[in-house]
Amino acid sequence: MVTPDDVLSFWLDEVGPSGWYKSDKGLDQDIRDRFEASWDGAMEGRHALWLTYPSGTLAYIVLMDQFPRNMFRDTAKAFSSDRFALAAAKQAIGKAWDMKIDEPARQFFYLPLMHSENLCDQDRCVRLMLERMPKHGASNLLHARAHREVIRKFGRFPYRNAALGRRSTETELSYVNGGGYGSTVEELKKAG
Repeated sequence: MVTPDDVLSFWLDEVGPSGWYKSDKGLDQDIRDRFEASWDGAMEGRHALWLTYPSGTLAYIVLMDQFPRNMFRDTAKAFSSDRFALAAAKQAIGKAWDMKIDEPARQFFYLPLMHSENLCDQDRCVRLMLERMPKHGASNLLHARAHREVIRKFGRFPYRNAALGRRSTETELSYVNGGGYGSTVEELKKAG
């Protein structure tokens, strides 16, 4: 049985900041091997007790928001537990539990908002990165703003369309083929 400490020890200590945002098939497989059964359990509601304290909620959010992006990369399943992570994040932020977790781990309370295709969630993510990530917020804030810009422009993330079986518009195809998210990040860097 995987515990919240197992999730946090693996993600925060073993993988660490240098591995959090890399596309690595070996890491993807390691996460599948170690945590897919626990993710399945969470999808069936078996980890409700994790949501009763700050570090447990953080582990739940990592399990439901970060790990599926690795375990099920480039498939619709990668986003299938986003709604659970988002609900847990909003509940925890409302209780200020995010402030009980040190940076840089605190950012994982905000990433479900960043991954949401809702502009209000995007605005809130930018605000939280600005206000509650003073030490490690510069890069996070840039990416929060970039995600928000994509949602402002398209109302969804076009680079998810293929995985989710959504039909792309010509404008979305042009965006994805013209650099997509990376081009949005570069534009924001240039704008300052």
